[in-house]
Amino acid sequence: MSFRDYICVKAKLMKTAILYASTHGTSEKAAQLLSDKIGNCDLINLRKIKKVDLNDYSKLIIGGSIHMGKMQQRVRSFIEKYQAEIIDKKFALFMCCMDEKQEENQLKSAFPADLQAKAVMVTGIGGEFLFDKMNFLERAMVKKISGSNESVHRLYMDKIEALADAMKQ
Repeated sequence: MSFRDYICVKAKLMKTAILYASTHGTSEKAAQLLSDKIGNCDLINLRKIKKVDLNDYSKLIIGGSIHMGKMQQRVRSFIEKYQAEIIDKKFALFMCCMDEKQEENQLKSAFPADLQAKAVMVTGIGGEFLFDKMNFLERAMVKKISGSNESVHRLYMDKIEALADAMKQ
């Protein structure tokens, strides 16, 4: 193997994949913020890509948002399918959630316990209510549950930075 090939292989192995599912764009925004802070990341939207080759990455960040009290189905399905590969890598898990009182319980149920135990970090990073991107039924439910009738932006930059720092080490 030439030195150039070695450098290319080493760079590829040090790469981070941020895998997420986003309905209204908040998880995508969080993934982009993480990528900006970490560098050398591929953003992979699980709603658009069916198959992923995790061998291209040495580090993974997996996340999504809570809808109706559960992590998005695309994230759950991805984890179920690739759990054996995920657990052999350095990885972190994040969740976008607007219900601060339920965040801890939702974190526990969002990801399998054995993954949480092996993760570098498992964290809630806040969230957003984006009324302009919600349909009528979603707006009605959010209004009833949260009492809010307008968009709310509450991503926790300190938690995003802590997650990025944990993955850079």
